[in-house]
Amino acid sequence: MTRVHVCRAVEIPDPLKISRYRKIPELGPRILFFSGGTAINGLSKTIKNYTHNSIHLVTPFDSGGSSAILREAFDMPSIGDLRSRMMALADESVLGHPEIYELFAYRLPKDESPAKLCKQLDAMVKGEYEKVARISNPMRRLICNQLGYFREAMPADFDLRGASIGNLILTGGYLNNHKELDPIIFLFSKLVNVQGTVKAIVSDSLHLAAELEDGSLVCGQHRLTGKELPPITSPVKHMHLSESRDELIPASCRLRKKGRKLIESADLICYPPGSFYTSVLANLMPEGVNEAIAANDCPKVYVPNPTPDPEQIGLGGKQAVRRLLRCLKPVSGKASTAHILNFVLMDSRHGQYLGGLTANMLKGLGVELISTRLISKHSAPYYDNELLADALLSLA
Repeated sequence: MTRVHVCRAVEIPDPLKISRYRKIPELGPRILFFSGGTAINGLSKTIKNYTHNSIHLVTPFDSGGSSAILREAFDMPSIGDLRSRMMALADESVLGHPEIYELFAYRLPKDESPAKLCKQLDAMVKGEYEKVARISNPMRRLICNQLGYFREAMPADFDLRGASIGNLILTGGYLNNHKELDPIIFLFSKLVNVQGTVKAIVSDSLHLAAELEDGSLVCGQHRLTGKELPPITSPVKHMHLSESRDELIPASCRLRKKGRKLIESADLICYPPGSFYTSVLANLMPEGVNEAIAANDCPKVYVPNPTPDPEQIGLGGKQAVRRLLRCLKPVSGKASTAHILNFVLMDSRHGQYLGGLTANMLKGLGVELISTRLISKHSAPYYDNELLADALLSLA
Protein backbone atom coordinates (compact mmCIF):
# COMPACT_ATOMS: atom_id res chain seq x y z
CA MET A 1 0.00 0.00 0.00
CA THR A 2 1.08 3.58 -0.72
CA ARG A 3 0.50 6.42 1.75
CA VAL A 4 0.30 10.07 0.70
CA HIS A 5 -0.85 13.27 2.35
CA VAL A 6 -3.92 15.18 1.12
CA CYS A 7 -4.36 17.55 4.06
CA ARG A 8 -4.82 14.28 5.96
CA ALA A 9 -3.34 10.78 5.96
CA VAL A 10 -4.59 8.78 2.96
CA GLU A 11 -4.21 5.08 2.29
CA ILE A 12 -4.25 3.85 -1.33
CA PRO A 13 -6.29 1.78 -1.72
CA ASP A 14 -8.46 2.64 1.27
CA PRO A 15 -10.59 -0.50 1.91
CA LEU A 16 -12.95 1.16 4.40
CA LYS A 17 -13.68 4.15 2.17
CA ILE A 18 -14.16 1.96 -0.92
CA SER A 19 -16.47 -0.38 0.97
CA ARG A 20 -18.55 2.56 2.18
CA TYR A 21 -18.92 3.98 -1.32
CA ARG A 22 -19.85 0.55 -2.67
CA LYS A 23 -22.68 0.22 -0.16
CA ILE A 24 -24.10 3.71 -0.76
CA PRO A 25 -23.05 4.94 -4.25
CA GLU A 26 -25.82 7.54 -4.14
CA LEU A 27 -23.68 9.37 -1.57
CA GLY A 28 -20.37 8.78 -3.36
CA PRO A 29 -17.84 11.54 -4.09
CA ARG A 30 -18.01 14.06 -6.93
CA ILE A 31 -14.98 13.00 -8.97
CA LEU A 32 -14.69 15.23 -12.04
CA PHE A 33 -13.06 14.08 -15.27
CA PHE A 34 -11.95 16.28 -18.17
CA SER A 35 -12.07 13.89 -21.09
CA GLY A 36 -13.38 12.83 -24.47
CA GLY A 37 -13.27 9.76 -26.66
CA THR A 38 -13.62 6.28 -25.21
CA ALA A 39 -10.40 5.99 -23.16
CA ILE A 40 -12.15 6.10 -19.78
CA ASN A 41 -15.48 4.50 -20.68
CA GLY A 42 -14.36 1.31 -18.96
CA LEU A 43 -13.36 3.29 -15.87
CA SER A 44 -16.74 5.06 -15.98
CA LYS A 45 -18.56 1.70 -16.04
CA THR A 46 -16.58 0.68 -12.97
CA ILE A 47 -16.80 3.89 -11.00
CA LYS A 48 -20.61 4.05 -11.21
CA ASN A 49 -20.63 1.06 -8.82
CA TYR A 50 -19.08 3.31 -6.17
CA THR A 51 -20.51 6.75 -6.86
CA HIS A 52 -23.47 8.10 -8.79
CA ASN A 53 -22.06 11.61 -8.49
CA SER A 54 -19.09 11.54 -10.86
CA ILE A 55 -18.91 14.49 -13.27
CA HIS A 56 -17.75 14.12 -16.88
CA LEU A 57 -16.95 17.25 -18.88
CA VAL A 58 -16.52 16.09 -22.46
CA THR A 59 -14.96 17.86 -25.42
CA PRO A 60 -17.41 18.48 -28.33
CA PHE A 61 -14.66 19.14 -30.90
CA ASP A 62 -14.43 15.63 -32.43
CA SER A 63 -14.34 15.84 -36.23
CA GLY A 64 -14.05 12.20 -37.28
CA GLY A 65 -16.22 9.12 -37.64
CA SER A 66 -20.01 9.36 -37.61
CA SER A 67 -19.82 12.64 -35.68
CA ALA A 68 -18.24 14.27 -38.74
CA ILE A 69 -21.27 13.36 -40.87
CA LEU A 70 -23.69 14.92 -38.37
CA ARG A 71 -21.51 18.00 -37.86
CA GLU A 72 -21.26 18.64 -41.58
CA ALA A 73 -25.00 18.20 -42.11
CA PHE A 74 -26.20 20.34 -39.19
CA ASP A 75 -23.27 22.64 -38.22
CA MET A 76 -23.34 21.32 -34.67
CA PRO A 77 -20.89 20.29 -31.93
CA SER A 78 -19.83 16.66 -31.75
CA ILE A 79 -22.19 14.45 -29.74
CA GLY A 80 -20.71 10.98 -30.26
CA ASP A 81 -18.44 11.09 -27.21
CA LEU A 82 -21.26 12.49 -25.06
CA ARG A 83 -23.55 9.62 -26.04
CA SER A 84 -20.76 7.10 -25.48
CA ARG A 85 -20.06 8.40 -21.97
CA MET A 86 -23.75 8.49 -21.03
CA MET A 87 -24.10 4.89 -22.17
CA ALA A 88 -21.08 3.90 -20.08
CA LEU A 89 -22.69 5.49 -17.02
CA ALA A 90 -26.22 4.25 -17.73
CA ASP A 91 -28.04 2.04 -15.25
CA GLU A 92 -27.93 -1.38 -16.92
CA SER A 93 -30.28 -2.97 -14.42
CA VAL A 94 -34.03 -3.41 -14.88
CA LEU A 95 -34.53 -0.04 -13.19
CA GLY A 96 -32.55 1.63 -15.97
CA HIS A 97 -34.96 0.68 -18.78
CA PRO A 98 -32.85 -1.89 -20.68
CA GLU A 99 -35.09 -1.63 -23.76
CA ILE A 100 -34.20 2.08 -24.06
CA TYR A 101 -30.51 1.32 -23.48
CA GLU A 102 -30.65 -1.26 -26.27
CA LEU A 103 -32.26 1.22 -28.68
CA PHE A 104 -29.79 3.99 -27.89
CA ALA A 105 -26.87 1.58 -28.44
CA TYR A 106 -28.27 0.32 -31.75
CA ARG A 107 -26.68 1.19 -35.09
CA LEU A 108 -28.39 0.97 -38.44
CA PRO A 109 -27.00 -1.74 -40.76
CA LYS A 110 -24.00 -0.81 -42.91
CA ASP A 111 -24.98 -3.02 -45.82
CA GLU A 112 -28.57 -1.87 -46.51
CA SER A 113 -29.69 0.41 -49.32
CA PRO A 114 -30.50 4.07 -48.57
CA ALA A 115 -34.18 3.42 -49.31
CA LYS A 116 -34.39 0.55 -46.80
CA LEU A 117 -32.57 2.55 -44.14
CA CYS A 118 -34.96 5.47 -44.58
CA LYS A 119 -37.88 3.06 -44.34
CA GLN A 120 -36.48 1.62 -41.10
CA LEU A 121 -35.94 5.10 -39.65
CA ASP A 122 -39.49 6.11 -40.63
CA ALA A 123 -40.83 3.06 -38.81
CA MET A 124 -38.88 4.13 -35.71
CA VAL A 125 -40.29 7.65 -35.90
CA LYS A 126 -43.81 6.18 -36.01
CA GLY A 127 -43.05 3.89 -33.06
CA GLU A 128 -43.69 0.80 -35.20
CA TYR A 129 -40.17 -0.63 -35.29
CA GLU A 130 -39.72 -3.49 -32.81
CA LYS A 131 -36.95 -1.88 -30.76
CA VAL A 132 -39.11 1.23 -30.34
CA ALA A 133 -42.52 -0.41 -30.02
CA ARG A 134 -41.56 -2.30 -26.87
CA ILE A 135 -40.71 0.93 -25.03
CA SER A 136 -43.67 2.08 -22.97
CA ASN A 137 -45.20 5.54 -23.12
CA PRO A 138 -44.59 8.37 -22.39
CA MET A 139 -40.93 7.53 -23.03
CA ARG A 140 -41.67 6.11 -26.48
CA ARG A 141 -43.40 9.32 -27.54
CA LEU A 142 -40.48 11.40 -26.32
CA ILE A 143 -38.00 9.30 -28.28
CA CYS A 144 -40.13 9.25 -31.43
CA ASN A 145 -40.52 13.02 -31.19
CA GLN A 146 -36.76 13.63 -31.13
CA LEU A 147 -36.19 11.17 -33.98
CA GLY A 148 -38.95 12.93 -35.90
CA TYR A 149 -37.12 16.25 -35.67
CA PHE A 150 -33.99 14.59 -37.01
CA ARG A 151 -35.89 12.89 -39.86
CA GLU A 152 -37.55 16.13 -40.89
CA ALA A 153 -34.23 18.01 -41.00
CA MET A 154 -32.19 15.18 -42.52
CA PRO A 155 -30.63 16.12 -45.89
CA ALA A 156 -31.74 13.95 -48.80
CA ASP A 157 -28.20 12.65 -49.31
CA PHE A 158 -27.50 11.93 -45.63
CA ASP A 159 -25.64 8.63 -45.18
CA LEU A 160 -27.51 6.51 -42.63
CA ARG A 161 -25.27 3.46 -42.98
CA GLY A 162 -24.00 2.46 -39.54
CA ALA A 163 -25.61 5.51 -37.92
CA SER A 164 -26.02 5.39 -34.14
CA ILE A 165 -29.69 5.78 -33.19
CA GLY A 166 -28.56 7.39 -29.94
CA ASN A 167 -26.68 10.02 -31.95
CA LEU A 168 -29.73 10.65 -34.16
CA ILE A 169 -31.95 11.10 -31.09
CA LEU A 170 -29.45 13.55 -29.58
CA THR A 171 -29.26 15.44 -32.88
CA GLY A 172 -33.04 15.66 -33.15
CA GLY A 173 -33.26 16.96 -29.59
CA TYR A 174 -30.50 19.48 -30.31
CA LEU A 175 -32.44 20.82 -33.30
CA ASN A 176 -35.72 20.72 -31.36
CA ASN A 177 -34.21 22.79 -28.53
CA HIS A 178 -32.95 25.69 -30.68
CA LYS A 179 -29.48 24.15 -31.02
CA GLU A 180 -28.92 23.81 -27.29
CA LEU A 181 -27.25 20.63 -26.04
CA ASP A 182 -28.13 20.71 -22.34
CA PRO A 183 -31.89 19.98 -22.62
CA ILE A 184 -31.48 16.86 -24.76
CA ILE A 185 -28.49 15.61 -22.72
CA PHE A 186 -30.68 15.98 -19.61
CA LEU A 187 -33.54 14.04 -21.25
CA PHE A 188 -31.21 11.35 -22.63
CA SER A 189 -29.63 10.99 -19.16
CA LYS A 190 -33.02 10.53 -17.52
CA LEU A 191 -34.20 7.99 -20.08
CA VAL A 192 -31.27 5.63 -19.43
CA ASN A 193 -30.80 6.71 -15.79
CA VAL A 194 -27.23 7.95 -16.14
CA GLN A 195 -25.50 7.42 -12.79
CA GLY A 196 -23.45 10.58 -12.87
CA THR A 197 -23.41 13.91 -14.68
CA VAL A 198 -22.30 14.26 -18.30
CA LYS A 199 -21.91 17.69 -19.93
CA ALA A 200 -20.18 19.13 -22.96
CA ILE A 201 -17.50 21.53 -21.75
CA VAL A 202 -19.10 24.07 -24.14
CA SER A 203 -21.89 23.81 -26.72
CA ASP A 204 -20.11 25.81 -29.42
CA SER A 205 -19.62 24.17 -32.82
CA LEU A 206 -15.85 24.59 -33.04
CA HIS A 207 -12.88 22.51 -34.16
CA LEU A 208 -9.30 21.89 -33.07
CA ALA A 209 -6.17 22.90 -34.94
CA ALA A 210 -2.53 22.39 -34.05
CA GLU A 211 0.61 24.20 -35.06
CA LEU A 212 3.46 21.68 -35.14
CA GLU A 213 7.13 22.22 -34.35
CA ASP A 214 8.07 21.80 -38.02
CA GLY A 215 5.88 24.79 -38.92
CA SER A 216 3.02 22.80 -40.44
CA LEU A 217 -0.60 23.29 -39.46
CA VAL A 218 -3.00 20.41 -38.83
CA CYS A 219 -6.72 21.23 -38.76
CA GLY A 220 -9.37 18.89 -37.45
CA GLN A 221 -9.29 16.65 -34.38
CA HIS A 222 -9.39 13.48 -36.51
CA ARG A 223 -6.11 14.46 -38.19
CA LEU A 224 -4.30 14.64 -34.84
CA THR A 225 -5.23 11.45 -33.01
CA GLY A 226 -3.44 8.95 -35.24
CA LYS A 227 -6.54 6.74 -35.30
CA GLU A 228 -8.37 7.41 -38.57
CA LEU A 229 -5.35 8.88 -40.35
CA PRO A 230 -1.56 8.38 -40.01
CA PRO A 231 -0.18 9.95 -36.81
CA ILE A 232 1.47 13.35 -36.82
CA THR A 233 5.23 13.28 -37.39
CA SER A 234 6.22 16.45 -35.52
CA PRO A 235 5.48 17.55 -31.92
CA VAL A 236 2.58 19.90 -31.21
CA LYS A 237 3.71 23.44 -30.53
CA HIS A 238 0.40 25.27 -30.06
CA MET A 239 -3.26 24.25 -29.97
CA HIS A 240 -6.03 26.47 -31.34
CA LEU A 241 -9.81 26.55 -31.52
CA SER A 242 -11.09 27.12 -35.05
CA GLU A 243 -14.36 27.97 -36.76
CA SER A 244 -13.47 25.55 -39.55
CA ARG A 245 -12.41 21.90 -39.63
CA ASP A 246 -10.24 22.30 -42.70
CA GLU A 247 -8.51 25.65 -42.17
CA LEU A 248 -7.54 27.71 -39.16
CA ILE A 249 -10.10 30.42 -38.51
CA PRO A 250 -9.28 31.45 -34.91
CA ALA A 251 -12.18 31.25 -32.47
CA SER A 252 -12.84 31.38 -28.76
CA CYS A 253 -15.53 30.20 -26.39
CA ARG A 254 -16.30 30.52 -22.71
CA LEU A 255 -17.26 28.10 -19.98
CA ARG A 256 -20.86 28.62 -18.94
CA LYS A 257 -22.07 29.15 -15.39
CA LYS A 258 -23.37 25.56 -15.05
CA GLY A 259 -19.99 24.18 -16.04
CA ARG A 260 -18.17 26.45 -13.61
CA LYS A 261 -20.43 25.35 -10.75
CA LEU A 262 -19.76 21.70 -11.55
CA ILE A 263 -15.99 22.26 -11.47
CA GLU A 264 -16.15 24.26 -8.27
CA SER A 265 -18.31 21.58 -6.59
CA ALA A 266 -15.97 18.64 -7.30
CA ASP A 267 -14.38 16.64 -4.47
CA LEU A 268 -11.54 15.53 -6.76
CA ILE A 269 -10.50 16.75 -10.21
CA CYS A 270 -8.87 14.23 -12.54
CA TYR A 271 -6.98 14.85 -15.77
CA PRO A 272 -7.34 11.24 -16.95
CA PRO A 273 -5.71 8.95 -19.50
CA GLY A 274 -6.70 9.54 -23.11
CA SER A 275 -5.54 11.49 -26.13
CA PHE A 276 -3.38 14.13 -24.45
CA TYR A 277 -4.22 17.10 -26.66
CA THR A 278 -7.58 16.33 -28.27
CA SER A 279 -9.29 14.82 -25.21
CA VAL A 280 -7.65 16.21 -22.07
CA LEU A 281 -6.09 19.57 -22.95
CA ALA A 282 -8.93 20.42 -25.37
CA ASN A 283 -11.27 20.67 -22.38
CA LEU A 284 -9.00 23.28 -20.79
CA MET A 285 -9.05 25.64 -23.78
CA PRO A 286 -12.39 27.45 -23.25
CA GLU A 287 -12.06 30.67 -21.26
CA GLY A 288 -12.91 30.36 -17.59
CA VAL A 289 -12.08 26.68 -17.14
CA ASN A 290 -8.71 27.32 -15.50
CA GLU A 291 -10.11 29.91 -13.12
CA ALA A 292 -12.86 27.52 -12.03
CA ILE A 293 -10.29 24.78 -11.36
CA ALA A 294 -8.07 27.13 -9.34
CA ALA A 295 -11.09 28.31 -7.31
CA ASN A 296 -11.71 24.77 -6.01
CA ASP A 297 -9.30 23.66 -3.28
CA CYS A 298 -10.00 19.95 -3.77
CA PRO A 299 -7.14 17.59 -4.78
CA LYS A 300 -6.23 17.59 -8.50
CA VAL A 301 -4.59 14.54 -10.03
CA TYR A 302 -3.09 13.77 -13.45
CA VAL A 303 -3.11 10.14 -14.58
CA PRO A 304 -0.72 9.85 -17.57
CA ASN A 305 -1.17 7.33 -20.34
CA PRO A 306 0.54 4.03 -19.43
CA THR A 307 1.23 3.33 -23.13
CA PRO A 308 2.49 5.57 -25.97
CA ASP A 309 0.01 8.19 -27.24
CA PRO A 310 0.45 9.15 -30.93
CA GLU A 311 -0.37 12.77 -30.06
CA GLN A 312 2.55 12.97 -27.63
CA ILE A 313 5.28 12.47 -30.20
CA GLY A 314 8.48 14.12 -28.96
CA LEU A 315 6.87 14.92 -25.60
CA GLY A 316 8.51 13.26 -22.61
CA GLY A 317 6.73 12.74 -19.29
CA LYS A 318 8.34 15.82 -17.76
CA GLN A 319 7.37 17.96 -20.75
CA ALA A 320 3.82 16.60 -20.63
CA VAL A 321 3.40 17.71 -17.01
CA ARG A 322 4.88 21.11 -17.83
CA ARG A 323 2.53 21.45 -20.81
CA LEU A 324 -0.44 20.51 -18.61
CA LEU A 325 0.59 23.09 -15.99
CA ARG A 326 0.95 25.74 -18.67
CA CYS A 327 -2.54 25.02 -19.97
CA LEU A 328 -3.96 25.06 -16.45
CA LYS A 329 -2.40 28.38 -15.45
CA PRO A 330 -5.24 30.90 -14.95
CA VAL A 331 -5.14 34.04 -17.08
CA SER A 332 -4.75 36.11 -13.91
CA GLY A 333 -1.55 34.20 -13.13
CA LYS A 334 -2.22 34.47 -9.38
CA ALA A 335 -2.76 30.77 -8.69
CA SER A 336 0.16 28.56 -7.66
CA THR A 337 0.72 24.99 -8.82
CA ALA A 338 -1.02 23.80 -5.63
CA HIS A 339 -4.27 25.29 -6.95
CA ILE A 340 -4.22 23.45 -10.28
CA LEU A 341 -2.28 20.17 -9.88
CA ASN A 342 -1.28 18.27 -6.75
CA PHE A 343 -0.51 14.70 -7.79
CA VAL A 344 0.61 12.52 -10.66
CA LEU A 345 -0.87 9.06 -10.16
CA MET A 346 0.89 6.21 -11.96
CA ASP A 347 2.15 2.63 -11.77
CA SER A 348 5.89 3.14 -12.14
CA ARG A 349 6.69 -0.57 -12.05
CA HIS A 350 4.31 -1.80 -14.73
CA GLY A 351 3.53 1.16 -17.04
CA GLN A 352 5.31 2.07 -20.28
CA TYR A 353 5.43 5.77 -19.49
CA LEU A 354 7.20 8.53 -21.36
CA GLY A 355 10.56 9.24 -19.76
CA GLY A 356 11.26 11.88 -17.15
CA LEU A 357 8.47 11.28 -14.64
CA THR A 358 10.33 10.97 -11.34
CA ALA A 359 9.48 12.00 -7.81
CA ASN A 360 12.33 14.53 -7.70
CA MET A 361 11.37 16.13 -11.00
CA LEU A 362 7.74 16.49 -9.93
CA LYS A 363 8.74 17.79 -6.51
CA GLY A 364 10.64 20.57 -8.26
CA LEU A 365 7.38 21.54 -9.95
CA GLY A 366 5.44 21.44 -6.69
CA VAL A 367 3.67 18.17 -7.58
CA GLU A 368 3.76 14.89 -5.63
CA LEU A 369 4.21 11.51 -7.31
CA ILE A 370 1.91 8.69 -6.20
CA SER A 371 3.09 5.35 -7.53
CA THR A 372 0.84 2.42 -6.72
CA ARG A 373 -0.48 -0.73 -8.39
CA LEU A 374 -2.79 0.34 -11.21
CA ILE A 375 -1.97 -2.26 -13.89
CA SER A 376 -2.87 -5.89 -13.31
CA LYS A 377 -1.74 -9.01 -15.11
CA HIS A 378 -4.95 -9.27 -17.10
CA SER A 379 -5.17 -5.54 -17.94
CA ALA A 380 -1.53 -4.98 -18.99
CA PRO A 381 -0.32 -2.80 -20.61
CA TYR A 382 -3.41 -0.72 -19.76
CA TYR A 383 -4.82 0.37 -16.43
CA ASP A 384 -7.00 -2.02 -14.49
CA ASN A 385 -10.28 -0.13 -14.08
CA GLU A 386 -10.91 -1.50 -10.59
CA LEU A 387 -7.42 -0.58 -9.36
CA LEU A 388 -7.59 2.90 -10.88
CA ALA A 389 -11.09 3.49 -9.51
CA ASP A 390 -9.94 2.37 -6.03
CA ALA A 391 -7.01 4.80 -6.13
CA LEU A 392 -9.12 7.78 -7.23
CA LEU A 393 -11.88 6.99 -4.72
CA SER A 394 -9.27 6.81 -1.97
CA LEU A 395 -8.03 10.31 -2.83
CA ALA A 396 -11.52 11.84 -2.97
